[in-house]
Amino acid sequence: MWSEIFEALSNFEKGEFRRLANYLLSHTYLVRDVYKPDKQWTEPNGDYRMVNRLFECMRDYFSASGWKLGKDDNYGVISLINEYDHNRLRMDRFTTLFLYTCRLMYEEGREQGDNLHIVRTDTGTIIEKMRTLGLLNKGKTTQKERLEAQRALSHFNIIQKTENTAWSTDGNGVLIFPSILSIISNQGINDMMMELEELQTENAEMEMLIDDEEPEDLE
Repeated sequence: MWSEIFEALSNFEKGEFRRLANYLLSHTYLVRDVYKPDKQWTEPNGDYRMVNRLFECMRDYFSASGWKLGKDDNYGVISLINEYDHNRLRMDRFTTLFLYTCRLMYEEGREQGDNLHIVRTDTGTIIEKMRTLGLLNKGKTTQKERLEAQRALSHFNIIQKTENTAWSTDGNGVLIFPSILSIISNQGINDMMMELEELQTENAEMEMLIDDEEPEDLE
């Protein structure tokens, strides 16, 4: 029983158990390696190490209340998912499309990434990718949309800014973490690309139809 293991922990470990259990309930994902903007390097995440140390006890604790604590040692991601499909976050359209674009860029950049499975990019590159894919309304986006999307994904440890300041309206350096693989599978990416191709085909056909319907110039 998890309670017996918990009672055998030190006072410090019990405190860390409580703190990190609440952290996971709020943030869903925990990654093994995080970037330190002040030092300008990536280093092991102490919280990840502690959850890994307490994993068996925390897993059984969450399981008793309908949550699944998972761990991917290859990519260095700990996740907490509700088994009853409750407590899901509803993202707005722009944030959802921003997330999908980050997933596409992660797939494209992971082969060139380092052994930490982290892909480096920036806000401007992500937005330009969205524009190229035809995901932006009239090819435009607002500062508010960009800030809210990045803050939301950062909260769940999906991305992280490389600057030691607040998210900027001018854009930031962005790290995409392997936790994004848990949100959108390879099949999800394939499905999205098919939908985008169909959408682009429909748009092209609509433009051709409009051109055909335009009246000829009269002399």
